[in-house]
Order: sequence, then structure tokens, then C-alpha cells
Amino acid sequence: MWDDERMERADGFDRQRLSVVPRPLVAAALERPVTRRILVTDAGWFPHARQHGRHRPQGAEETIVIVCASGTGWLDADGARQRIGSGRAIVLPGGVPHSYGSDDEDPWTIWWCHVRGSDVPELVAAAGNRAGNRTISLRSPDRATALLDEIAVSLEAGTTPARLTATAGLAWHLFTQLAVDHAHPQEGTPLERALRYLEDRVDGQVQVSELAALVGVSPSHLAALFRHATGGGVLAHHNALKMARARVLLDTTDLPVAEVGRLVGRPDPFYFSRQFRRMHGVSPRAYREHRKG
Repeated sequence: MWDDERMERADGFDRQRLSVVPRPLVAAALERPVTRRILVTDAGWFPHARQHGRHRPQGAEETIVIVCASGTGWLDADGARQRIGSGRAIVLPGGVPHSYGSDDEDPWTIWWCHVRGSDVPELVAAAGNRAGNRTISLRSPDRATALLDEIAVSLEAGTTPARLTATAGLAWHLFTQLAVDHAHPQEGTPLERALRYLEDRVDGQVQVSELAALVGVSPSHLAALFRHATGGGVLAHHNALKMARARVLLDTTDLPVAEVGRLVGRPDPFYFSRQFRRMHGVSPRAYREHRKG
């Protein structure tokens, strides 16, 4: 879908940042511990990048991450074109044919990096990347851009083994942030509303049928959403929230164990203790007495 008449401008934008690690250094770093697992090879920032575009019919050797901080762009991949707006990230694994570019009327500002390494495929998969789904809606765009900014600044200062190790850590953090943003339900969806409802009612009881009706889905559909997102059911997740709150109260207050149970919606102290022991392997009292930190 690339427009052959369009001028492809890879860089050269006012006030841009652009760092490229020399390929002999890349080859050496991919033989060393840590950086052989994940290595940033290129990074940059293109502000208001009018006429920016890249066309790679064979894909790139590296995996590419682009975060749109403002403005608008587009992505052609897997046979479809997608609009890319502010707060959205593109993840293009190595070897995936693609084209992307900035909108002519509302040019994007992007932070980006290229990475290689043995762990990159797993990190890409954790971010939900697959054919037809090469983008992520970011819940915290500022976190992603801050990490990319640190990467770019670090590479600008040098490409020593220590610098490359530092940027590897930042890249790992970036990918785990992308994975979290992918896994967390978007605001306003039935799952997000249900999760928030449970978080707000740690001290109470919840009926699955009533919660499903509240968020506008069937009980079976709500159960399926929770199994996919949390690995368990609605009530199991609510109980985990209760136990997490109980741990905080046991660690930070001198409240009696029975009162802790009451505050997390388990007024029967024996039932609370059984629930706590089942999850933690020890009683609430033994947990409180165990030295931590």
C-alpha cells in the first residue's frame, strides 16, 4: 500500500535525536552476557516529522518499537493499513514486511528504538504481537516515552559495553511495560469496570450474576474474561484482593487478626484464618510475626 510517489524521509528533522550503534559493536555485544539477550541497536526521537516514512518490503533485521507521542501516522503491515494516533505503540518483529509514515496534515512525533537478542521474540509475544495486531494502546504513554528518552540519551553519551548494558535494561523495562499495557483491559470495557468494582469492594461480598448484570455481560462471559485476564474466576480474584489487603494491614498495623478479617469482608475469624492459610501456607498471626525485608 506504499505510495510510490511519496517522498520517503528517514530522518533529518529539526531537533531530532538519532543514535546508531556501529554494527561491529552490535556483533560483539550479541556475544556477551546480558546484551546477547536484548540489545538496543538504534534509537531516536523525531519531532513533528513531516514526510517521515519507511518502506521495508522484506522487513528489518531488528525488532522495531515506535511510540507516537503526538500527531498522527499510519502503518501498513499484514495486508492492512492502520491509523496510528497519540498514545499508541507499534511493534514490528524482525522480518515482517511493513511501511509506515507520518500524516501530511498532522505529522507525528515519535520515539523509537530497534532491538535484537535471544529474548526479544518472547518479549514481543508477551506484548500481544501477532499478525494483524502490531499495535498497542498505551495506558501510560509517558512511561514508554521516558524509557525511550533514557535509551536515546544513553546511546548519545557513548556505546561502551557498560552503556549498551544500561540500555538493555531500559529496553527490557520498555517491553515489560508494553506487555502490561497489552494485558490490562482498556478503560470502560466490561472487564475493566468489573475489576475496578471488585477493587472498590474489598471489604464486602459480590455475587457474580449481579456483577455481570452491572457491567452488561452474561455471567459465563464475565467468567471467561476473568479466566483469560487473571487465570482464575471472579470470586478467586476478589479473594486474592482481600488477602492482599489483609497482608498490608497485618504488616502495617497492630489491629487484632479478627479485626483485619472484618476489614476485608471476612467477619468470621476462623474462616478468615483458613482462607489466609490456604493462600499463604501460614496463619495470619505467623505471617505477622515473620521478619520481613
